Amino acid sequence: MQEEITQGAIAISVEAGKMTASLLQKAMKKVLTEMQKKHGQLHHGKQTIRQLMQHNTGVSNIEITDQNIKAFSATAKKYGIDFALKKDTSGEVPRYLVFFKGRDADVITAAFREFSAKNLAKEKKPSIRKALSQAQEKVKVSHREHEKVKTKDRGVEL
Repeated sequence: MQEEITQGAIAISVEAGKMTASLLQKAMKKVLTEMQKKHGQLHHGKQTIRQLMQHNTGVSNIEITDQNIKAFSATAKKYGIDFALKKDTSGEVPRYLVFFKGRDADVITAAFREFSAKNLAKEKKPSIRKALSQAQEKVKVSHREHEKVKTKDRGVEL
């Protein structure tokens, strides 16, 4: 009995006059899809709270701002974190909560460290548009100073 369970043997019966490779392939695909339906499929990455609860693990949450949702999603995808986003509109200012599995707490802290370091680097980097607009202003000022005065002097005096 134990050997049958550990081996995981599956019996397939197909009624056919002639067994071909394509018929066997179709039968195997049908068996695999039925097995997936029976056992259910767990979602990974960004998902709903209900799907996250199906993982049968404790769920924790943290608060995040609206501007950082996209950037956090990219970092969470890199680290392979299963998470769910929820918008809490009970207060005047809407809050966004990120729910994740409790056992992923160490991974989530590492992801947030990288995420916050990336945001700080962006803030410290000078804005190219701001530098470009300052350069354009300097050019306008210097252009006004160097305006040419056009006078025709042919050297003939009366």
